[in-house]
Amino acid sequence: MSTHREKHGVRWRKSSRSSGNGQCVEVAALAAHVGVRDSKAPAAGHLVISRAAFGDMVARIKGGREDARE
Repeated sequence: MSTHREKHGVRWRKSSRSSGNGQCVEVAALAAHVGVRDSKAPAAGHLVISRAAFGDMVARIKGGREDARE
C-alpha cells in the first residue's frame, strides 16, 4: 500500500492492488470517519463515511456481494 501526506497531516493510501487502469480510490483515516477520494482527481474533494460503513463496504466487496469494477 502506498501512502503520502497532504495538508493537515492527512495520510491518503492507495492499495497496492490498484491496477494501471485509472480506476483507483484513496482512503484516509480521519478523526472518527474514513475519507474516500478519486486518486486521479485528489483536489476535487473527498467523501466522508463512518468507519462502520467503510468496513461493511470492504467486506461486501471482498465477499463478492458488490462489483468493485463498476
